Amino acid sequence: MKRAGRVLLVVGALGALAACGGGRDERPQADYSSAQVTSIGVNSYLWRATLETLVFMPLTQADSAGGVVVTDWYANPSNPNERMKVSVTILDQDLRADAVRVAASRQVLQGGVWVEAPVEAATVQKLEDIILTKARDLRRSSVG
Repeated sequence: MKRAGRVLLVVGALGALAACGGGRDERPQADYSSAQVTSIGVNSYLWRATLETLVFMPLTQADSAGGVVVTDWYANPSNPNERMKVSVTILDQDLRADAVRVAASRQVLQGGVWVEAPVEAATVQKLEDIILTKARDLRRSSVG
């Protein structure tokens, strides 16, 4: 009796799976020129470019499904009295200029205490440009 129940369960599950699949004509066609990549939730070129750009900074969060990368504080060894923290959000599955947003925090050491300091808008823009350029280069090298 248990065996018959298992067989019915397996047959039912297989039937449900078969119903989910479409005919051969419904299979997606490959588009090698497409800049849209969905297997990790966000554009894979932007994701890889972000990780490559921030490779020198310690990461506290990297969520490929949500498209968020957050670094820990990083102080350049040549300027240990200043540190930066960066957050990158990938907003779209397409490789577009407005699909990446960078936010940064900066602190300076004053009297042994880290104090918030302004981040130049050019710094954030430069990081976005670097990520986008790397993403485009990655796409070019994988397509062509």
